Amino acid sequence: MSTINALASQASATSAPTSGSQAAIGEEFNAFLKLLTAQMRNQDPLAPLDSTQFVEQLATFSSLEQQVQSNSALETIASMMNDMTGLLAGQWIGQTVSFEAPNIPFTGDNVVFAVDAPAATESSVLTIKNSSGQQVWTETLDPEAAVHAWDGSLSSGGAATPGETYTFTIHNYDANNNRIGSSSPQLITTVTAISSEDGVLVANTAAQISSELSRVTKLT
Repeated sequence: MSTINALASQASATSAPTSGSQAAIGEEFNAFLKLLTAQMRNQDPLAPLDSTQFVEQLATFSSLEQQVQSNSALETIASMMNDMTGLLAGQWIGQTVSFEAPNIPFTGDNVVFAVDAPAATESSVLTIKNSSGQQVWTETLDPEAAVHAWDGSLSSGGAATPGETYTFTIHNYDANNNRIGSSSPQLITTVTAISSEDGVLVANTAAQISSELSRVTKLT
């Protein structure tokens, strides 16, 4: 039983076999079965081997075999995800896109955005706060414009700090100047890379902000 016990112990200690060790584990499993069969055939009828121990050792190897198969399947899925990411990268990188972004880092370039306002909106007012929560800019947006831009100007006469994140809020008003809701801007930027984070595809952009790809819209 010493050889069988050694094989079982070695298998139990192998918690995460890699693809390179799968063949060796398969050989150990076959060796275990051969030894198990030989000992059962040649056991002393008056002192039979403990069948419970056989079952436990067989269960150990069976569990390990299933883990090897699971790891192999996960490696296949990971490879497919990498292939998909590469394929999507070619379709998205360099494309102009839009997505909802309430918090936007100022890069030194204009922050370009669109407004998704309710149908009854007659006017929209942009309010920007700095990372400390202080209001630093407000303006009434041109209702005829499809796209708007903030150049970093502050109400104090200064300029926004590159690298600081600002919070954008758009308040929408009806014809009677009643506020009918608030929304975040639809940031317009360019995709620079596609990555996978915890299995979720993410678009990285020139605006130094990322978004799940499912929330990003290509602009024609």
